[in-house]
Amino acid sequence: MSITIDHDGRVAVVTGAGAGIGREIARWLADAGATVAVNDIRAEPAAAVVAEIEAAGGRAQAFIADCRDDASIDQMVADITEALGPITMAVNNIGMLPPGRGLKPFVQYRGDDWRDIVDQNLTLAALCGRAEAEAMLAHGAGGVILFVTSGETTRPSSFNSAYAAAKAAVNHLVTSMAVELGPAGVRVLAIAPGTTLTETVAAAFTEERVEQIVASTPLRRMVEPDELARLAVFLTSDLARCITGQFILADAGAFLSRDRPANDAGLKVPPGQ
Repeated sequence: MSITIDHDGRVAVVTGAGAGIGREIARWLADAGATVAVNDIRAEPAAAVVAEIEAAGGRAQAFIADCRDDASIDQMVADITEALGPITMAVNNIGMLPPGRGLKPFVQYRGDDWRDIVDQNLTLAALCGRAEAEAMLAHGAGGVILFVTSGETTRPSSFNSAYAAAKAAVNHLVTSMAVELGPAGVRVLAIAPGTTLTETVAAAFTEERVEQIVASTPLRRMVEPDELARLAVFLTSDLARCITGQFILADAGAFLSRDRPANDAGLKVPPGQ
């Protein structure tokens, strides 16, 4: 038996698609036939991804928007609908440790750290999901909203507690949205990647760190961006039409590990704290 996933005639928006996981998801959705709205806050990377998709025979257009802002998201959704047609698939990929909010002990996280990290992960995801859901409800033909969260939500995440907590909240948001939107035919899901070998990770991790992570996973490997993209293509397809409210862990088995290296990166709790 041969199974083909065909997204022809569907319009997908992928946020944060200028690089990394988002870039691969945009490329794979286009390869499956979808017309892809490539979102990023940076014009040049978004245009480069569109050019890649078009060179491969796909259809895509760049839409620049700041997904931290309701008005910017609403305008983007309106522009996509006008230019490409109603959105039937959305992949919310943006989520990050903001500059200056990196790994550190829990006792060092202050109010500004929490507010910024929650804003860049939970709040941003919720704002995108709200606009996408509103557009799908208005169109009346259902759809799929997929969030990219993190494998850090499945285990204690030392020195990374704020990020892990914000991403875990997105997992719960998925269940709430699924219950509300299901009667209208809108499915809501999440992918929880393990440590993924994106350009950012490759630049930030030492070779020793990569080897430690690989050695700690049952599959003895890191996750590749294209593997998450393949999963996104499946979950947004009719082959997964009975799946909603779930988060799918894709981490090479890292959640099973009992010897995963800590996130401390050499950090120590200051004396007296």
